[in-house]
Amino acid sequence: MQFGIFTVGDVTPDPTVGLAPSEFDRIQAMVTLARKAEEVGLDVFATGEHHNPPFVPSSPTTLLGYIAAQTSRLLLSTSTTLITTNDPVKIAEDYAMLQHLAGGRVDLMLGRGNTGPVYPWFGQDIRNGIALTVENYALLRRLWREDVVDWDGKFRTPLQGFTSTPRPLDGVPPFVWHGSIRSPEIAELAAYYGDGFFANHIFWPKEHTERMVGLYRRRFEHYGHGRADQAIVGLGGQVFMRKNSQDAIAEYRPYFDNAPVYGHGPSLEDFMAQTPLTVGSPQQVIDRTLGFREYVGDYQRQMFLVDHAGLPLKTALEQLDLLGEEVVPVLRKEFAALRPAGVPEAPTHQSLKAARDAEAGKEMVSK
Repeated sequence: MQFGIFTVGDVTPDPTVGLAPSEFDRIQAMVTLARKAEEVGLDVFATGEHHNPPFVPSSPTTLLGYIAAQTSRLLLSTSTTLITTNDPVKIAEDYAMLQHLAGGRVDLMLGRGNTGPVYPWFGQDIRNGIALTVENYALLRRLWREDVVDWDGKFRTPLQGFTSTPRPLDGVPPFVWHGSIRSPEIAELAAYYGDGFFANHIFWPKEHTERMVGLYRRRFEHYGHGRADQAIVGLGGQVFMRKNSQDAIAEYRPYFDNAPVYGHGPSLEDFMAQTPLTVGSPQQVIDRTLGFREYVGDYQRQMFLVDHAGLPLKTALEQLDLLGEEVVPVLRKEFAALRPAGVPEAPTHQSLKAARDAEAGKEMVSK
């Protein structure tokens, strides 16, 4: 099972001092967090994609390429690559280039984002969000899997004899997760192609996540990709820890109360009761995270948000120390002990290449 952190890259004032980091400082902080994630033994770092203030990660592949040069083991991913407003040709090219630079340590999560105005900024209509997702992804898959592509769709100009360059590393496209907060159509899309499904798992109660993941698993099996329990599932999560749970709640409360999206809304206690947000001791985070398995089944990737809402970099780094030293080692052991035989591990470039080569070997033998 893979464990990691994701960032949305928000530039939010620290409510305890009233000061916000500069864009330069926030970008550098994300790089520091990625390096720290590798240092403490986490597996994955993922960045969001936004094109509006107060967010800074408008170019995920630039950020991840820079991080790739400063890490050796960390898997680099996205917590949203906008499949609706990015040209699928550019996605194919950019992430294949990143694949080569990172030696295969790349996958990505496709999504529609959470900012409606981004659609007209890039010449699209938000009312076509799902249709854009379906058509653009169909083209992206072909661009990665076919050397020469002819294409005629609804939302972009036709392609004639087009070859996307560079080609995917070793002829193996990056693994794709389809991320969603609320749309069953995205779970269906992931299941249809046999791709991964990532449930954001931050803003909604567990019953909603259970329904979304359950739909994906059933449809994954329906399309013949394997048993429902073999579907590839990832979950988000949000935590804040101190050795003492009361200290964690007292320190985190002003950040929660003023956070983008949910600040000035429900109380911290209500939000923790109604969503997977966990503020407390490392043991409480362990117990809560192990409980996710009870309603989504055995899954492959757990990502944590630790740098949101104006938290200082020093504090976010302390969260990574706690994850690496006290939380993730226990979660690895416990999840591994619970996982039945036959449930796959999270895909990597190496495992996808090995599976491709094994399939090619079978075809050679049959001929």
